[in-house]
Amino acid sequence: MQTAMKRSKQRDAILAYLKTRTDHPTADMVYTELRKTMPNISLGTVYRNLSQLAEYGIILRISCDGKVDHFDATVTPHPHFFCTKCGCVLDFSLSELPSFVYTPESFNGRVDGCHIIYYGHCEACCQSMT
Repeated sequence: MQTAMKRSKQRDAILAYLKTRTDHPTADMVYTELRKTMPNISLGTVYRNLSQLAEYGIILRISCDGKVDHFDATVTPHPHFFCTKCGCVLDFSLSELPSFVYTPESFNGRVDGCHIIYYGHCEACCQSMT
């Protein structure tokens, strides 16, 4: 059982920023934006706080390509789309879960969640290829 996370000015600013975004920014993007109003914040502080917020389930860490993580303040279950050309991450709306999302009957453990990521090219990248 985790204890409550202590609040800090930096952590509150990171979370507030993420709540205004739907483009699933990376730590570097969060850092670049927060430096405008918090010039003394370090990249290490941003990485550490994003990691802690994700560990506590306050935000989602989205790992798509094994290179860079993206972060999402919406923690309710929803799939994502990752563009393999430009690297953007988008929310993917589904009216219902695909039929392949289920827990096998022979599984005796406990499923606590499922994260679905679709891969391909976003609309902008598709248009640039024509």
